[in-house]
Amino acid sequence: MTPHIPQSRLSRLWTAADSYTKNTPIARRREAVNSLLSDGLPYSKKLLGHTSCVNALAISKDGRWLASAGDDPNVFLWDFDQDELSMPSWKSVGPKANVFTLAFSASGQYLYSGDTRAYIFQYDLSHLSTAVASRNQEPSSPSVSDTQHDDSIRAISCHPENDYLFLSASEDGRIILHDMRADARHTRAQGILQQIAPFSCVQYHPTMTQLFATSDTQGAVCLRDVRIAFGPLSQRRHKGIVQKYVTAIAKQGQPCMARPETSSLVFDRGGRKLALTMLHHYPTLYTIDDPYPIATFSGRYKPDGSPVLPGETTWSNSCTMKHGSLGGFGLDRDNYYAHGSDDFRTYLWKIPDEATLRAERVVVDHVEWDLCPRPGEIGYAESYMSPRYVPVELSVPHARLTGHDSIVNTALIHPDRPYLLTAGIERYIRLHSPTPASPSTSPLAATPPGVRAVPPSDPNSRMLLLRAMGIIDGPAEDDEDADADGDDRQAIALFDQILRTEGNGDVFEIRAFGPGHEDSDEDSDEDMEVSDSDAEADGPETRLVIAR
Repeated sequence: MTPHIPQSRLSRLWTAADSYTKNTPIARRREAVNSLLSDGLPYSKKLLGHTSCVNALAISKDGRWLASAGDDPNVFLWDFDQDELSMPSWKSVGPKANVFTLAFSASGQYLYSGDTRAYIFQYDLSHLSTAVASRNQEPSSPSVSDTQHDDSIRAISCHPENDYLFLSASEDGRIILHDMRADARHTRAQGILQQIAPFSCVQYHPTMTQLFATSDTQGAVCLRDVRIAFGPLSQRRHKGIVQKYVTAIAKQGQPCMARPETSSLVFDRGGRKLALTMLHHYPTLYTIDDPYPIATFSGRYKPDGSPVLPGETTWSNSCTMKHGSLGGFGLDRDNYYAHGSDDFRTYLWKIPDEATLRAERVVVDHVEWDLCPRPGEIGYAESYMSPRYVPVELSVPHARLTGHDSIVNTALIHPDRPYLLTAGIERYIRLHSPTPASPSTSPLAATPPGVRAVPPSDPNSRMLLLRAMGIIDGPAEDDEDADADGDDRQAIALFDQILRTEGNGDVFEIRAFGPGHEDSDEDSDEDMEVSDSDAEADGPETRLVIAR
């Protein structure tokens, strides 16, 4: 049942002088926001405009703009300054293939997209400076394209202060430092960090701008320093690495260890915490100065504290590339974490303070571990003979959000307002709110509480699957399902089949290493240094291609 929220609470939330201005005392703001979120975010609406899966979301630093992109060729901007957020305010047609990453520059003047055909596009947003942007303008075109990468772009991260610098990570095993100024400091070769394993993510540290974090498909997660990661070979040291994070896991009762693939990572706004999305494993929380995690996030219990019973679905991540987010819903610190799930829900956890998590973390000697005093317990270790660090499992989510009929790939907390944006296999974005009314989203309906079950395969689902894969033609014109929801039904059928075959994968079978298993991670962090002479071999500087 949707909780009744007294009008006094609604007024308190949306009175700017009360809880959401910088002049309000911090303690008062925390009390207001925590009270508002006590019942979760039970109201929501769909943001419609895309014609296929929505893979990437990003919010500008000032909180005004939401950018979205996915499997269609469109990049949209949604304006939170509108009285009624119902349709995109700006549109660009540019991506050559599926987009999995978007990023705003420091001031919001530029937006960048990266797609699976290795194109990076820059969009100039300087004309969107009016109070409320026009909804009827013609689609824009990218202002600049970059084609340095040779494989899918997995992540783009813009410098926190400089509009002209950004990093990109690709499955070609490269991190590239891009400098859009005419007098770029580095040559093309000096701006490339190369390794054998494909990179899966890169993120600038939000306050110490010389630092950035990387992850790759072999499970390696590192904090690096720009000053020794790029530039001439004489300047580079230790591949730029200043901290390695332990991501290998052991399980009591298992003879082997496993190294989950880290598919994305995110800092909190202060740069103190780092959260990893791990395939076939729980999201994991680190502090940047500690190689071992302090917490994991699970859905072992429901928000009311009751256990998830056998046969009930709960949080899992085995089938798609997902992105979580740390945020505060307008608070001064990011003490919430949101993440999508294969069970079609979005999970929101409240994070205890760092001192508490450190105090409750347990360290177990490997000899004691092998005696298996707590079968099934998972710990993190550098090697088979190293101590196991058992982080706190945050097993009771603050809220479980519904409203999707398939996998949720992206969950993004708004930095200034109590909104949570979610997207995935379907063609819409869902905006979640704790109240039915707000300045830019009135009115909101209660989100349907149910979650669709993945049905057994039948002739109809197999037909939809074949259509989604392009093996047979689409529905006939007189097919009653050939409407606005038709393509969603085909995409849902495709991922239903993926869930049937790949769902709830066991990381200790899929990513095992140790006794009796080959360790495939030895090449993960072996950089193939790029010499300055490589730039000469490539001929004249061709870093940027002006889009026409």
